[in-house]
Amino acid sequence: MDLASLAVILQAALSTNPDERKAAEHSLDQIQFTPQHLVRMLRIIVDNNCDMEVRQVASIHFKNFIAKYWTPNEPNEQQEISLNDKNLVRENILHFVPQVPILLRVQLGECIKTIIHADYPEQWPSLLDWVKHNLQAQQQPQVYGALFVLRILARKYEFKSDEERIPVSRNVEETFPHLLNIFNSLVQIVNPSVEIGDLIKLICKIFWSSIYLEIPKQLLDQNVFDGWMALFLNVLERPVPLEGQPVDPELRKSWGWWKVKKWTVHILNRLYTRFGDLKLRNPENRAFAQMFQKNYAGKILERHLILLSSIRVGGYLPDRVTNLILQYLSSSITKSSTYNLLQPQLGVLLFEIVFPLMCFNNNDQKLWDEDPHEYVRKGYDIIEDLYSPRTAAMDFVSELVRRRGKDNLHKFIQFIVEIFKRYDEVPVGYKPYRQKDGAMLAVGALCDKLRQTEPYKSELERMLVQHVFPEFNSPVGHLRAKAAWVAGQYAHINFSDSNNFRSALHCVVSGLRDRELPVRVDSVFALRSFVEACRDLNEIRSILPQLLDEIFKLMNEVENEDLVFTLETIVDKFGEEMAPYALGLCQNLAAAFWRCMNTAENDDEADDPGALAAVGCLRAISTILESVSRLPDLFVQIEPTLLPIMRRMLNTDGQEVFEEVLEIVSYMTFFSPTISLDMWSLWPLMVEALADWAIDFFANILVPLDNYISRGTAHFLTCKEPDYQQSLWNMISTIMADKNLEDNDIEPAPKLIQVVFQNCRGQVDRWTEPYLRITVDRLRQTEKSRLRCLLMEVVADALYYNASLTLGILHKLGVATEVFNLWFQLLQQVRKSGLMANFKR
Repeated sequence: MDLASLAVILQAALSTNPDERKAAEHSLDQIQFTPQHLVRMLRIIVDNNCDMEVRQVASIHFKNFIAKYWTPNEPNEQQEISLNDKNLVRENILHFVPQVPILLRVQLGECIKTIIHADYPEQWPSLLDWVKHNLQAQQQPQVYGALFVLRILARKYEFKSDEERIPVSRNVEETFPHLLNIFNSLVQIVNPSVEIGDLIKLICKIFWSSIYLEIPKQLLDQNVFDGWMALFLNVLERPVPLEGQPVDPELRKSWGWWKVKKWTVHILNRLYTRFGDLKLRNPENRAFAQMFQKNYAGKILERHLILLSSIRVGGYLPDRVTNLILQYLSSSITKSSTYNLLQPQLGVLLFEIVFPLMCFNNNDQKLWDEDPHEYVRKGYDIIEDLYSPRTAAMDFVSELVRRRGKDNLHKFIQFIVEIFKRYDEVPVGYKPYRQKDGAMLAVGALCDKLRQTEPYKSELERMLVQHVFPEFNSPVGHLRAKAAWVAGQYAHINFSDSNNFRSALHCVVSGLRDRELPVRVDSVFALRSFVEACRDLNEIRSILPQLLDEIFKLMNEVENEDLVFTLETIVDKFGEEMAPYALGLCQNLAAAFWRCMNTAENDDEADDPGALAAVGCLRAISTILESVSRLPDLFVQIEPTLLPIMRRMLNTDGQEVFEEVLEIVSYMTFFSPTISLDMWSLWPLMVEALADWAIDFFANILVPLDNYISRGTAHFLTCKEPDYQQSLWNMISTIMADKNLEDNDIEPAPKLIQVVFQNCRGQVDRWTEPYLRITVDRLRQTEKSRLRCLLMEVVADALYYNASLTLGILHKLGVATEVFNLWFQLLQQVRKSGLMANFKR
């Protein structure tokens, strides 16, 4: 097919007419394996005369095809792409990287990544030479292309160690001298453009990937390392160009020059925290650490403090840069040399930079007012914490008082107390609400230290009553939320006056009905601690129905696993008293689970809070089932609610929650009065999953299968559609015969055979010989004593099932003597302590 015809098909793939679009996609499927199809697609991607939308469709098709077919999934699988086409792609794709617009370059970058991971260095030895050649080019686009590709190559080895890392040494040796020269020339450019910043950013990323786990030996050369460090320090201290800086905060933090600053700080942090520790055992690394501490740790600290000082005077510093700098300062606290440099500036740093970062700010207020759901999500998102200046500020204060408390704890607490006093003295309307918020956050963050340290330990209750609990009634929403959070942090202290605990508990419960969503969420979070700490459950018992209602209302509004944790705690605390609410709880949790799963399916992020909350919902359901385990009739009522979840999630859709679902199946099959036919319909799903992908969950699957056989023995033995006995045999025999499976993987198999012999006496004679045959076969090849014991226990259970039948089969197979000799040998083995080495219970 010529290029023009291919372009027409790609254009049709963009059609708003579904029939035209479907026909075009069908045509692409038909021609995708024809010779040089990939090369033609690549030519369209780079053709400037072609419509941009067509080029984009071509790039996506090209990327997806390479991702799917470049490397066969199985060793013996047929190659879908000819070697000739592969060679043509490898020879041409690199040249086009700097030529295409960024949208297309991203797609080509993904293709190059796939090819590098599959082919470099064995099938693509010329790649490094191409990179090296283009790094020496005079034209900026060629240099950019080389850096772009080298970054992808460096990332392949970022997390590799030992032998897998061997190619890194050659990559560094061949390219880093050129990188250093390029870097050096770039930093000397007067009034550099943002494109220059993009080149420096790529160099930083290449360096980062190359040193992430281990410093290449070439960089241990003092002169070479000094050359790199001089440039990083230069970038660190030079001001970011003002010209071209976006005004919009979101665009500004992603601007090229701020990215350069971020990657520079990132690299220096990594060198300091991973390789600058004098406690490293490797002598070569210890020598590097000593050199780094002596020559650079202090210089970096000084430049970091200068950068941070811009915040103090209202200057701009991206959140991520602030966060990274504070991480470096936290690491500096433990080392005498850097702490001594830090100490003279600690007052300004702590009270004028770090503390203000802990206070409620304009961005917080804007988000609180305009999108309270997003405010809640960010507040409880672990990933957000990694980038948050506030979290880094809290960590810095915590580390300072933990490591250097003697010098700093009293000063900091005095500072907080002054804020509390000033707040109390000022009339309403003029109170420093945001400073009070920061002070309360500090008190909550230092909870562990203050609970252990006198004189603060003795004053905690008074401090809470005087300065925290009054804010439950504050006219300012964020202070009501902070009061709930701090109260939760201290719920476990010994209150000398139980009325203070009771009062705080009732305030937290009232917070569940607050008009502001973040207050309600923080109140539920705090409630968990109060429920755990509560000694008189009557305080909660009388309001339990209302509490559950408020929690479920909130779960309908937000997907947050902490809400589910609170619910779990309540269920765990009240046990069987939850029986009247069990059905309603399971129905609400099931509904919440489906909502969370729908959110997770619509969001590609692996750490999506919906997915985490979905897992929490299933855990809470298990907790409820366990708490009412002595009330079997409840399980009959609950089953219709949980059955759709179990059916849907016992296949590949449920891989993320498979373990939690199996736990629910285990409870339902063990505690129900009888196992219903609907529950039996789950057996084939579990067996199919085990055969297909779930071998890692075999131990979890064992539990419900045991329940089916031991509690539903009659149905197991008599049902023919499906035939459960045959199904079990097919599964066990396949696993036991698989030589690729480790002994640990198959341990549940002999346990299931034992379950059959123990529960089906006199009714599975026809299966006795097959099960004994595969048991003896596996016994002969296994080396681990644990599995040998389990297999021998199968023989013991077979003798229990029918001794004469079993002995006859062992003689028929010619293994009776061999088996009994091994059995006695295992029985006689003892440990040094004199205890039996095998058949432990």
